Amino acid sequence: MSSKQKLSLSVQGMSCASCVGRVERGLSEIEGITDVTVNLATETAHLTADTAEQALDAITKLRKMGYPARTETVVFNIGSMSCASCVGRVENALKNVPGVVEVSVNLASETASVTYAEGASTPQALMGASGAAGYPASLAEAGATRDRTERKQEEAQDLFHKMTVAAVFAFPVFIVEMGSHVIPGMHHWINATVGQQTSWVLQFLLTTIVLAGPGRGFYLKGFPALLRGAPDMNSLVAVGTGAAYLYSVVATFLPSLIPDAVRAVYFEAAAVIVVLILLGRFLEARAKGRTGAAIQKLLGLQAKTARVLRDGEQIEVPIDALAIGDTIVVRPGERIAVDGDVIEGSSHVDESMISGEPVPVEKAVGAQVTGGTVNGSGGLQYTATRVGADTTLSQIIRMVEEAQGAKLPIQGLVDKITLWFVPAVMIVAALTVVAWLIFGPEPALTFALVAGVSVLIIACPCAMGLATPTSIMVGTGRAAEMGVLFRKGDALQQLAEVGVVALDKTGTVTEGRPELTDMVLADDFDRQDVLEMVAAVESRSEHPVAEAIVRAASVENKRRLDAEDFVSITGHGVSALVSGKKVLIGADRLMLKENIAIGHLRDREEDLARRGRTALFAAIDGQVAAVIGVSDPVKPSSRDAIAALHAQGLKVAMITGDKLETAEAIAAETGIDTIVAGVLPDGKVAALNDLRGGGNKIAFVGDGINDAPALAHADVGIAIGTGTDVAIESADVVLMSGDLRGVVNAHEVSKRTMRNIKENLFWAFAYNTALIPVAAGVLYPALGVLLSPVLAAGAMALSSVFVLTNALRLRGIKPSMDESRERHEPAREHIPVSAE
Repeated sequence: MSSKQKLSLSVQGMSCASCVGRVERGLSEIEGITDVTVNLATETAHLTADTAEQALDAITKLRKMGYPARTETVVFNIGSMSCASCVGRVENALKNVPGVVEVSVNLASETASVTYAEGASTPQALMGASGAAGYPASLAEAGATRDRTERKQEEAQDLFHKMTVAAVFAFPVFIVEMGSHVIPGMHHWINATVGQQTSWVLQFLLTTIVLAGPGRGFYLKGFPALLRGAPDMNSLVAVGTGAAYLYSVVATFLPSLIPDAVRAVYFEAAAVIVVLILLGRFLEARAKGRTGAAIQKLLGLQAKTARVLRDGEQIEVPIDALAIGDTIVVRPGERIAVDGDVIEGSSHVDESMISGEPVPVEKAVGAQVTGGTVNGSGGLQYTATRVGADTTLSQIIRMVEEAQGAKLPIQGLVDKITLWFVPAVMIVAALTVVAWLIFGPEPALTFALVAGVSVLIIACPCAMGLATPTSIMVGTGRAAEMGVLFRKGDALQQLAEVGVVALDKTGTVTEGRPELTDMVLADDFDRQDVLEMVAAVESRSEHPVAEAIVRAASVENKRRLDAEDFVSITGHGVSALVSGKKVLIGADRLMLKENIAIGHLRDREEDLARRGRTALFAAIDGQVAAVIGVSDPVKPSSRDAIAALHAQGLKVAMITGDKLETAEAIAAETGIDTIVAGVLPDGKVAALNDLRGGGNKIAFVGDGINDAPALAHADVGIAIGTGTDVAIESADVVLMSGDLRGVVNAHEVSKRTMRNIKENLFWAFAYNTALIPVAAGVLYPALGVLLSPVLAAGAMALSSVFVLTNALRLRGIKPSMDESRERHEPAREHIPVSAE
């Protein structure tokens, strides 16, 4: 920013005049920030910043003080990006707009995601900054993925047309000039018939058509970028082919300016380079279109219309016209339009696209249905509860799009290198020309021209720019098809580096639907009375163990008593008054806290724990009444999934609030390595810190509200998709199935994608590192080898195609553990409730 800029920031969290004072003082302390005024009524801070960096300092300062500026995120389609250096220039242009907090530019999808402070900038200002840098921007609308895929298809068709036209006109030039390498005496025959000068003039005409027609874009974009001091791939092609063309024109029409010994034409190099680069770009565009195949499949799951009941009649309306509360009729075999609750009918619905389960799920009145799933043979009517962007399928698509557009930490170094790469190449090319002119053999000018053009053409950093984003797009897309959603892009890299996977127990390792298995009574207590009173208290709780006790009382037709003054004691248990008596239910620590003697029931509790039961005590009016055993069966797939994680080299831990004996029983059954037992909900974060010993990175898998802090604190938080919205929002990765096998598949996709990215980066950097010196002629003194500009163009095009093709291999990733096979195993033997 060349001059001072006035900003107006929308500030959150201010509640009084003292807040205003703190914000004003904090902003005024920043060097370069002046004229600070803060308005509590409008919740704004007005200031003047000297530079964009100082404006960003102000936004950072507000966040640290606890008064964050409101931010907005917008996605743009960016035009004219051709290589990795373009990415860096677009990012710099956008970052220099005052108020911009974060920028992520993706070459593969040709988009830029910009987060900026509300009120400090506008989408129009951001588009203007990108356009001024030479990269026109437009807002990406809803459905941009489909539009982008169609755009890439149209671009591929346009490039194919240009390449075909260029090839038709370049072919005669190539044959005439290079034919003698295949057909001896061809040059002599041409000179003897049409003559050398006529041949050169014809080559000039044909090459001019190629450069001025199909190749015009290289010059219209390349030279302006060069003049702005920001050369890109187009600049390299424009300078390289332009030099070969102009030298040839001078040799043809002004021969006196060039000594006879070095008088030659390179029209074929200029023409064929354009053909080969257009070929490479055509293959790139076609491959880029395929990288979004997963999103296209997800978009294809969306119903286009729905049959709605209006005034007693069924009418078909576009899905965009649906509103919450609409009654939708679904016929057999139809795709369900949006999320909702069934109000009439029964059927079985194929939900495999959400859960990975191949077995259709029974739906009846009161059941929830999900948009995009397929109805079976029955008919349903349901009320729409989520429409438009709020449906589960829309949220999945949005998560995948955000992950595909993310920038991994590994990309940061690449961007720093490529930003300066093109200018460095131009300097190397210039030094190459000078070196050949000074030290090269005769004809030195010819050698200098060939080597300089070869360096310019072969060094285009397209492959560097495509190496990471294409792999991310394909990898996250394939993961989505397998039911694994990477909500945050950097989780893709972090998960590959994880050494320990920590699991929550209830609902993650186990089914999350406990059953009452044992009730051991103290002396002088009646089983029926105790169960009725305990069920009355637990009916006020939402804990799975409480639900198990209430279900057991219901099955046995016990009386429904009322509980009063219900209190939930976090991490300990619950209490209430039932029929005038105070009832306490909880772990032994609750009894200890209330000074209630457990007596001989301690031994029975330990025995239950050793058998894998969750053991709770019930006390009535200050006396222990019973110890209750509840069993939450382990999910059938947990043991196999944990074994698969071990096979991937990972350690597995389990964090639970259960007693150590209970946790050990489950660990023995499933093969878990480390147990952290007796953990209160707020202690899971501390447990993760303990497991980090030795510098391990940790992934935490959970599904409940009380797992949210741990999911956010772990290096990678993985939420079971059947869990709560709070847990899912706190996670980095979401598994659409309620199954640990998704963790195995997520880790496999992460490892394979990161390996693919490293392969691409190695190829891209090794290619340039190795071939730039070869193109400059370093092998000529020893071996007499000098790379042709035509071969350089072919190698450059193939480099990008290699990277894209390698990334597309990720589409073939197979689930490490097949979640599509039926998971239902024979039911466990029923364990009767004992009343000892």
